[in-house]
Amino acid sequence: MTVTVLDGGLATELEARGHDLSDRLWSARLLLTDPEAIEEVHLAYYRAGARVATTASYQATVPGLTRVGLDRPRALATIRLSARLAQRARERYREEIGTAGPEDGLLVAGSLGPYGAMLADGSEYLGDYDPGTAAMRDLHAPRIEALLDAGVDLIAFETIPTVREAQVLVDLLVEAGARGWLSYQCRDARSTAAGEPIEEAVSIADGIESLVAVGLNCTSPRHVSALLAAARPATDRSLIVYPNGGDRWDPGGRHWVPSDDTGGFDPVAAAGWRDLGVTWLGGCCGTGPDDIAALAAALAG
Repeated sequence: MTVTVLDGGLATELEARGHDLSDRLWSARLLLTDPEAIEEVHLAYYRAGARVATTASYQATVPGLTRVGLDRPRALATIRLSARLAQRARERYREEIGTAGPEDGLLVAGSLGPYGAMLADGSEYLGDYDPGTAAMRDLHAPRIEALLDAGVDLIAFETIPTVREAQVLVDLLVEAGARGWLSYQCRDARSTAAGEPIEEAVSIADGIESLVAVGLNCTSPRHVSALLAAARPATDRSLIVYPNGGDRWDPGGRHWVPSDDTGGFDPVAAAGWRDLGVTWLGGCCGTGPDDIAALAAALAG
């Protein structure tokens, strides 16, 4: 089974390189202050063996960017910039390896975090919000349009905590005539962050040709095998998984803290998830280029 290797954590790798991302914009702040740093991390992941670079737009929203002084046109331009940075890193990597274009399979996925990410209070790990369908559409639709205008290959709906928001996002993807994946944040080995059964969550992807995969991300590695075993018979879509490093997000301090979880990210063990039907595989917060290189090597071996 062919597995597409994803990148690892963007924000945590930027922090590992000395950047302070503790404000409400998280990694999106560097789109305004140090975009070259983002491009360098994308390049590092391509060099490590990732086939997909995921843009720094997870927390980039029009309301969030206008809150720090940008008008709407500049906010949308900033979201488009996130795509161009990943595309520039891809072109630089293509020059290094001597490939000419799409035949090399290198992709750029435009990241869209949930409505809760814009709240910047850790809501994506709880799913305890419901602003209504109209509000969610108003937040997400301009972001999707901006990323597609910038030429991303896929839209990545990431760390989604609830089925209701996932359905809004899937509808928007279909309306846009675009392709993408849908991945949930899960609280345990059975359910989404909001407590919904993973079987129910992934089943909304059935028959949606626009979705290349459905699955989970930024979830503790120790829960992944059980979640995948439950998800596999519940959907006809390919499965995607990119867990975090096993730590816990502290919304008050806006940083990751060590947890009691003994199941950290193990690239060799992660490679075994392809036996559970995973065809898109990578890492999320707390994983870095070395982890992705080890994962790519384990898959190749």
